[in-house]
Amino acid sequence: MTQWWALLVIGYLSSYHAATRHHRKALYPSAYWIKRGTYSLINPTFQHSLEDINLLFEILLAGMEILGDEHSLLIPDEELASLRSVERLEVICEDILPKKLSDIRRLTADLARWRQPLSWQDFEKTVLALVYTSQMLARITDQHQRKVWMETLIQLFQAVQRDLRPF
Repeated sequence: MTQWWALLVIGYLSSYHAATRHHRKALYPSAYWIKRGTYSLINPTFQHSLEDINLLFEILLAGMEILGDEHSLLIPDEELASLRSVERLEVICEDILPKKLSDIRRLTADLARWRQPLSWQDFEKTVLALVYTSQMLARITDQHQRKVWMETLIQLFQAVQRDLRPF
């Protein structure tokens, strides 16, 4: 009878341990909320192939801007902006990326405590948050706000740099 209880306890503890490791805190919790009435856009990512990576690079070079308002993605090149695959990038920039300074600072604090390599989805969103923060820094004129945004930008850069280093 003792062996049965020991086996049951070991089974319970191992399943509990696996469940707690599986449900780790998400860096981008809004990525898991249902967006725009479609289940296919839960935790959307833009990069699924080498062509998507090249397209994102081309969009960034074309002068993509992430604004802080409701329609926050502006791509000056109309041809690039009209591509169907850009819809996922719009969802990421408009619905998932943190736009308030307090949310971005929470993200940088979470990234500073993160001890494992970022998933490629989280890495993509962190790089886009870095782009947004740098664009916000360019728009701000108040010196105190500029200093706070600069510190946040440096922390995001350090998180991306730390993730690119081999472990």
